[in-house]
Amino acid sequence: METFHIKGQKPLYGTVAVSGSKNAALPILAASLLTDKPVILERMPALSDIKVMCDILSALGCSVASGAEDTLIIETAGLSRHKLPYDLTGRLRGSFLVMGPLLARCGRVAISLPGGCAIGARPVDLHLKGLSALGATFKITKGIIEGTAKKLVGTKIYLDFPSVGATENIMSAAVLAEGTTIIENAATEPEIVDLANFLCSMGGRILGAGSNTVKIIGVAGLTGTRYAIMPDRIEAGTLLTAAAITGGQVTVTGIRPDTLKPITAKFSEMNIPITIQNNTVTVEPRKTMRAVDIKTLPFPGFPTDMQAPMTALLSLSEGTGIITETVFENRFMHTGELCRMGASIKVSGRNAVIEGKKSLSGAKVKATDLRAGAALVLAGLAARGDTEISDIYHIDRGYDALEKKLQSLGAEIERKP
Repeated sequence: METFHIKGQKPLYGTVAVSGSKNAALPILAASLLTDKPVILERMPALSDIKVMCDILSALGCSVASGAEDTLIIETAGLSRHKLPYDLTGRLRGSFLVMGPLLARCGRVAISLPGGCAIGARPVDLHLKGLSALGATFKITKGIIEGTAKKLVGTKIYLDFPSVGATENIMSAAVLAEGTTIIENAATEPEIVDLANFLCSMGGRILGAGSNTVKIIGVAGLTGTRYAIMPDRIEAGTLLTAAAITGGQVTVTGIRPDTLKPITAKFSEMNIPITIQNNTVTVEPRKTMRAVDIKTLPFPGFPTDMQAPMTALLSLSEGTGIITETVFENRFMHTGELCRMGASIKVSGRNAVIEGKKSLSGAKVKATDLRAGAALVLAGLAARGDTEISDIYHIDRGYDALEKKLQSLGAEIERKP
């Protein structure tokens, strides 16, 4: 098992570009099943989760090939299967995003309940509710969900919670449904907009993506397309946090600053200097950081995926901050590992109370999930001495060459077998 070894207390300086968004790429890869024409996707991040989704497409009979640099070429004309392999779906939560496209294209799907990080319950009932409203029927036997749909027909769907995955699955299915579909209380995340833009680039008709009411006007078929994945706002936030936690100066490029407002607003509140210009954000050297309170919420609220990195940052801030996690009920597993490094964190239910310390100490710690692993890397960059992080395969699920990007900024971080 590979590990990260970090020598801390080295301020980061320089410029770094972010990769394409994992959370946008996965639903777009799944939605490529909606056409039998070639799809070329640019700015595709090199992540283990992306590889699993590509393996799923291949297992269904599609062809996935690498093009120049970060480009994937997907040929789905050979789509011949509707059952997803258990060994792949068990490794990727995003595997469930193929359900809507397969129902729309093939009229049937069989998939096991999906896997992913153990950060809490993420029920699929809203996915099934929305797809059922379009005309699909489902049965669940021994953990396998089988769905069929002779014809999908547009309708009005109200989501009890603005689920990102359910919104994406319903949008992808509805784009080929007969008539018009309206999703109320839809998720508004930027990745929803990116999926809608991708579908429209193939000839889909979608209005209102990014608002809580999305209108999808069904079309008879979709064409191929060439499309660039949006930049990863969580990776950008993590790199900005790396600059802040080490007291350095880093410019993150190739991003959409408007998608980072919940994060940059908190930085300003913490007395961390921020400069925003066009598609770049710069963290300037800071003197002290004030503790703040954070409550995770669906977009445009503070993203749950940045909760763990911000926990690390608050561990070195002046005063006491409280993080309230409202999205996932089991997303504080990183706090125990941070406490091994000297952090003072008390967890009660969905709240974590963080008493800022002047310093952290290097230690042997373990990544328990993707964003928890990122938090430990950040803590290691700021800590006195050496930090060794195990189970970094979690980090590879969502960060493209994280250690190389940090090395380019002056970090002493090394991947070892």
